[in-house]
Amino acid sequence: MDDTTDVTGGADEPGWDVDPDDEIAPAVVMAGSQLRAWRRDADLTVGEFAERIGYGEDLIRKVERGARIARPEYLDMVDQVLGGNGRIAAMKEVMAEARYPRKVRELARMEAQAVEFVAYNNHNIHGLLQSEEYAGALIGTQRPAYSPDEIERMVAARVARHSIFDRLPAPELSFIQEEVTLRRPIGGRMVLRRQLERLLEVAQLRNVEIQVMPTDREDHAGMKGLMEVLKFQDGTALGRCEGDFNSRPVSDPKQLRIIELRYGIIRGQALSPRESLAFIEQVLGET
Repeated sequence: MDDTTDVTGGADEPGWDVDPDDEIAPAVVMAGSQLRAWRRDADLTVGEFAERIGYGEDLIRKVERGARIARPEYLDMVDQVLGGNGRIAAMKEVMAEARYPRKVRELARMEAQAVEFVAYNNHNIHGLLQSEEYAGALIGTQRPAYSPDEIERMVAARVARHSIFDRLPAPELSFIQEEVTLRRPIGGRMVLRRQLERLLEVAQLRNVEIQVMPTDREDHAGMKGLMEVLKFQDGTALGRCEGDFNSRPVSDPKQLRIIELRYGIIRGQALSPRESLAFIEQVLGET
């Protein structure tokens, strides 16, 4: 049997390897050892198990030693073949978190703790507002190009962050988008249309405000680039502004005041939330 393909002809996924230095690696190793114990309790060799679940022996060995993140469909098949009654499939949550890049996990944790979040974007739709389809197309434009598996992994991580909209109590969320981000047809016209529809949908949430900065504005306080500020329950905050402070996240109150001042000015220069919704609807009609 070829160790680089499964018995159904699918490719072994190189993008799902685990970084041994990643903080979540021990959890993946633990899950792998549990999977190995389940297989051995069923008195199955790796070769016999591979035939039953339809995956390559090399992939199985890597998953069982914690060197590879198991896909959800892999865990579902293992649960079915070994009679786990959902206990093996329940590992999907751990594996899903491990699947996301470390930086994304850290960002998601901060977003989960934030009571207020503001963001100005000038090149593309903010990640929290992106549709899955748009996110995939956007990541696919980057160079050097990512592999299809890497794109899938990053898209899944980005979409998982959308859980911020389901939080209770709901955080206050404010987004300002440059007009050009609403018109650039990333992924094609239909992808853009569905992205605009998502913006209109999210903007209906009572804790969300979306504003548009028209291209024809003569005064614009955001010419240095994107900016974000997250505020937390304990009164602390974290911000970032492209072009200032080496574009690194800052928590110093003096530096945060500069970012917040600039964001407040942009907010006043942009269309109001009501005007912005009408503008997005207009662009949707033109797309």
